[in-house]
Amino acid sequence: MWIDERGSEVLGLPECRRLLAVGAQEHRHGHLSIAEDDAPTVLPINYVTRELDVVVVVGEGLFHRIVNRLVAFQVDGVSRSERFLGAEDVTPWSVLLKGLATEEPLVAEANDLPALEVSEPGHRTVRIRADVLTGRKLGHRQESRDSPATPGLHLVSHDAK
Repeated sequence: MWIDERGSEVLGLPECRRLLAVGAQEHRHGHLSIAEDDAPTVLPINYVTRELDVVVVVGEGLFHRIVNRLVAFQVDGVSRSERFLGAEDVTPWSVLLKGLATEEPLVAEANDLPALEVSEPGHRTVRIRADVLTGRKLGHRQESRDSPATPGLHLVSHDAK
């Protein structure tokens, strides 16, 4: 295990792949970063994984801004592991993928496309190739279900169960 200068655990490629897939299975949204002339643009977006890559659905305008260009995609999450006496370890994580965005042909049986949560989602499917895949786990902490780690701060679960 490698710890960086900020105390974060640097993840290996297999763990980055696993967490990227976990984020997709949990229907987390990621952030798509686009390099533009005046300043970078970062947009929240739903995604799925196919093999090692990320697949997103975008509108026509965004499609023409990213297709055949290098982009970055980031997803964050929290891993929880049960402890004893009602406490659990909470470990935030983040995975960053950088790669070429290309048009992904729509397959008739493509029922694994991401859930779209915008009023006009578009219909262009883009694959972001995993040219560079890195990740970090931030320092974990223990939390009790009865008392939050910080007074006044309560973690809210967004699990769709």
